[in-house]
Amino acid sequence: MPYIITQPCEGVCNTACVDVCPVDCIYPPPGLTLNRKDKSKIKQLNEQLYIHPEECIDCGACQPECPVDAIFPDDEVPEKWKHYIEKNYARFGLKLKKGKKSRR
Repeated sequence: MPYIITQPCEGVCNTACVDVCPVDCIYPPPGLTLNRKDKSKIKQLNEQLYIHPEECIDCGACQPECPVDAIFPDDEVPEKWKHYIEKNYARFGLKLKKGKKSRR
């Protein structure tokens, strides 16, 4: 089960999770990088970071590093943020697998 980044990350762009990820599977929005200038853009756009669901090894290293408690295993995402599961998959052009439907 991959980890999912949810609403509290929007507009924050703290990269502590990126720093501890052993497989570098946490990415910025499309067309942006994690350089200083783009981090400012991510904040201004109220965007977030994304975990690639096929690259994530489910180690959980990112979760305790998130200062806004935005990261959850996909089966523990709070109900109010379930749609972020699909949003994370869509960021990488992926569709949810059967049994992983997000409920809004």
